[in-house]
Amino acid sequence: MNSFIDLSKENIETEHVCCAISDKKHQKGVKLKKEWLTARMEEGHTFRKLDAKGKVFIEYAPLEKAWVPVIGKNYYYIYCLWVSGSYKGKGYGKQLLESCIAKAKEEGKSGVCILSSKKKTPFLSDKAFLTKYDFKVVATYRETYELLALSFDGSLPAFSHSLEEELPYSEELVIYYTHQCPYIHNCISQVVSYAEEKNIDLKLIHVDTLEKAKNLPSVFNNWAVFYKGQFETVHLLNKGFLDKLITKKN
Repeated sequence: MNSFIDLSKENIETEHVCCAISDKKHQKGVKLKKEWLTARMEEGHTFRKLDAKGKVFIEYAPLEKAWVPVIGKNYYYIYCLWVSGSYKGKGYGKQLLESCIAKAKEEGKSGVCILSSKKKTPFLSDKAFLTKYDFKVVATYRETYELLALSFDGSLPAFSHSLEEELPYSEELVIYYTHQCPYIHNCISQVVSYAEEKNIDLKLIHVDTLEKAKNLPSVFNNWAVFYKGQFETVHLLNKGFLDKLITKKN
């Protein structure tokens, strides 16, 4: 039976961060991820993973310090809960989520929250799995994205007020991003290349402070895409997915 490991400043250089273990094109992203994560550890950020060479982990932080446009007090915010490949169906997701819930209760938190969606969406945790633990929808954005919360004391988190603000129209492709996800560095490279090929005006906005993250104009876990003044997706983009998005809009 494999055990779980919490990443720390002492072991982060020798441990992998699950998502991009051996793919060479993501190694720069892995380096950036580890730097970002190390800087967050003193804020209570937790990255717990299976002690195995696989994508089995949960990542969460105190909501007050979570780099997302979600507000509330004394909650944990789960960025990512991921079990993939041959590790599915073995109860690892259950163990990881329950460890987060247990820790929240031990520390006297008001609850745990997470971004999900009405229908299963890539890069977001499955709503059906979360509702088994009594997570409830407490806020909705654009009829697709949902903030789910498991409250211990009746208090609830909410989306930041910045999501309600009207955005000025722009023809640009605008992407907000952090270095939290190891895939982002390569995604940016592909987006820049595609924009140059198709002569598309591209604006990349690095979200590099907590304040910026809390005041973003859309839902966001580590990435948000706008095109022609409209929010499109939190789906990480490669050239193929981006081409579909641009073609559909034009």
